[in-house]
Amino acid sequence: MKLKEKLISSFMAFENQVDIDSFVHDIRSEAIKSFEEKGFPSKKEESWKYTSLNKVLKHNYSVFPKQVNALEYREVKRYFIHDIDTYKIVFIDGKYSSHLSDTTHDGMDICLMSAALSKPKYRIIIENYFNKITTDDSLASLNTAFSHEGAYIHIPKNKLVEKPIQIIHFSTGSESAVMLQPRNLIIVDENSHVQIIERHQSLTENAVLTNSVTEIYANKRGIIDYYKVQNDNQDASLIDNTYINQKQESHVSVHTFTFGGKLIRNNLNFFQNGERIDSTLKGITIIGDKQHVDHNTLVHHRTPNCESHQDYKGIFGDNATGVFNGKVLVDREAQKTNAYQSNNNLLLNDKATINTKPQLEIFADDVKCSHGCTIGQLDENAMFYLRTRGIPEKEAKALLMYAFANNVLESVKINELKQRINKLIANKLGVNIGFDL
Repeated sequence: MKLKEKLISSFMAFENQVDIDSFVHDIRSEAIKSFEEKGFPSKKEESWKYTSLNKVLKHNYSVFPKQVNALEYREVKRYFIHDIDTYKIVFIDGKYSSHLSDTTHDGMDICLMSAALSKPKYRIIIENYFNKITTDDSLASLNTAFSHEGAYIHIPKNKLVEKPIQIIHFSTGSESAVMLQPRNLIIVDENSHVQIIERHQSLTENAVLTNSVTEIYANKRGIIDYYKVQNDNQDASLIDNTYINQKQESHVSVHTFTFGGKLIRNNLNFFQNGERIDSTLKGITIIGDKQHVDHNTLVHHRTPNCESHQDYKGIFGDNATGVFNGKVLVDREAQKTNAYQSNNNLLLNDKATINTKPQLEIFADDVKCSHGCTIGQLDENAMFYLRTRGIPEKEAKALLMYAFANNVLESVKINELKQRINKLIANKLGVNIGFDL
């Protein structure tokens, strides 16, 4: 049985397993109908022109893992930012792990999506926010149909969350191949500020396909710093759909650090609905072997006097393939928009590939918008200069690549996370630089 048919036939069994009300049931039913009609995306679609899911979909994935392995903190400590105190929402094979987590309801809700979907006290929030900004993308619809578990975060107004929140999904290989569909809902009310770190990590060589959806709402003057760390095993694939709705004077930044995984597709969508909004999208990708990473971004400027800044850096070696498809859409009403988009890439050999397509669609006449992309190799003159100063070739290349990625790292606001990313980059480049950027 093909995966599409398997998922459709499993939907009724899934609905019978979870505790839901009629409101959520109707949303799920419409979503599975949408997925049944559209199926998995193919290269015939313009937005998927350079990314094929055929190799990923060939596995016989288990939709509902039958066994969940227990994990001890010492076994997975290295995957946490353990240098600082944080809230933690941890899942193992799609199931919540209470002994690895540190959640709270003290003045705010940092807890589980399953609780929010089933308990009456969350009903008004769910009705107002759940599935309100997702698009009709078939994979987002598939996630909505099976939405049950993930992170639920609601920060009330005038609240500074004093420590970051870590959302971590572990896959233990309890099945020969497993498909996971986490669903996150994050709401930050007026004048509040939160920092969130998200990671998906496979602990096995078994095939894993994660189809994730995150909805983020930044209300008036809300501030959200969101960090995605993607450094998974070679048999793990991730399709990440993130939707962000911003209200007046809110500031949201999303940093995506991609170093590992078989196939990674990041769909990042910003919708601006108020004046003096700031949206920041930054990313560093360093991959090799036959890895494939696709960044698909959208910033929709709907209102005047707003800004957006996109800066993605990619370093590709071996037979790796990178894709960047970035779109900035400026409506007629969005005068005084300031939008910047940049995608710069290094190809380390002749076999690596990058497909980049920055786009601007502007319907307003009083704006400041720019976009551009570069594809090249390391500067030979700079290499020669470093070699004449006694720096070995391998370290010289690493220094230049560090410098290439530096401006993205500069805006990371959690020092311990910045240090961890520095170490991941050094490890990916196979060197020990011995300093922090």
